[in-house]
Amino acid sequence: MLRSLGQRQRPVTGSDEDPRVAGLRTAVSRLRRELAAHPAEFTDRAIAEDELAALAAMATGGLPEIPRLRRSLLLIAGAIGSVSALSRGLADVRQAVDLFSETPGR
Repeated sequence: MLRSLGQRQRPVTGSDEDPRVAGLRTAVSRLRRELAAHPAEFTDRAIAEDELAALAAMATGGLPEIPRLRRSLLLIAGAIGSVSALSRGLADVRQAVDLFSETPGR
């Protein structure tokens, strides 16, 4: 059974990857695919695509900087926030970013 992004996860035995990073990478990848498949063009689409690419790069580069994560999330939300077809994917990315600001041990 898959765990939701909101649940605490432990790294897989033998893996030292932070599960928050893996969750962020998964959520960003999913939203990037949804955005690419979305047929409508809108003014800020390029901004959303650029910031999703930046988030993907941060997720592959190890532990990302929280202020940069939040900035990218705000830009993405502003760019695609009114596109209801992308709202679930955007919420998943937001949840993944929020996991980085949780206090360890909570």
